[in-house]
Amino acid sequence: MSINEEVEALRRVPFFAAVDPAKIKLLAFASEQQSFAAGATIFREGDPGDAAYLLLEGEAAVMAAAPDGLHKVASIPRNAFLGEIAILCNIPRTATVVAAEPIRALKIGKDAFLQLMRDVPQIAFELMRELAVRLDETTDRLREAQARLKKAGMA
Repeated sequence: MSINEEVEALRRVPFFAAVDPAKIKLLAFASEQQSFAAGATIFREGDPGDAAYLLLEGEAAVMAAAPDGLHKVASIPRNAFLGEIAILCNIPRTATVVAAEPIRALKIGKDAFLQLMRDVPQIAFELMRELAVRLDETTDRLREAQARLKKAGMA
């Protein structure tokens, strides 16, 4: 994939759509393209948050640890970001992410990602909006799980 194709891929991500093309080109240049086979681990819960990933092709699965092993808790579609929470919060990875199918991704290093957010506040705003949507969805799923447990007499 050429640098211009990477720029176009980045521009398809909603919070990069309005960013100056020169800044997107710098980000693409500072990024590293990676491929993952289906079933490959992109990162594990507890790993350092050293990069975010933009899925150019394929879908990933977010896996949460449970006493009986890992369980899929969410899917991450093409043109989505993953791994940014560990960067923003400066914490280890909060989940394991595996390739649900073959993936091609741009790995965006922590320093490049944070610098772009400083240079383009609109990205920080759009990322905040995306994280708020995810929190709302997670809260809904938690309520549904609590209701099921209560109905089953377990809560």
